[in-house]
Amino acid sequence: MSKQGAPLALVDLTADTPCCPPLAQRRVPAETAAVLAPAFKALGDPVRLQLISMIASAEGGEACVCDLTPAFDLTGPTISHHLKTLREAGLVDAERRGTWVYYRARPAILRQLAALLTVEPTPTA
Repeated sequence: MSKQGAPLALVDLTADTPCCPPLAQRRVPAETAAVLAPAFKALGDPVRLQLISMIASAEGGEACVCDLTPAFDLTGPTISHHLKTLREAGLVDAERRGTWVYYRARPAILRQLAALLTVEPTPTA
């Protein structure tokens, strides 16, 4: 008998509807947690959190790596590593234009993560 169990159910992080109820309302299923964890892990680094903030808030919704790199006291390859981590976690898309790469946040995924962390205020008596 296999110890692998049932295959992981896919969670569509690009959907505009929440993947699951907020974690304050109901336990997150293991399969969903496995899909969401890489995005939260990627955001757990201060540099990556700043990068996603810069990209998401950039005019026109995208930022060139040439504008991101000077904002940090880090080497270009280190910034590229952090951007690659954000890309692999599905938080940003990248498009090469000539010698530069432009990054765009993926709002549907950010909405999914935000919805999961939503905590409704409890009514006071």
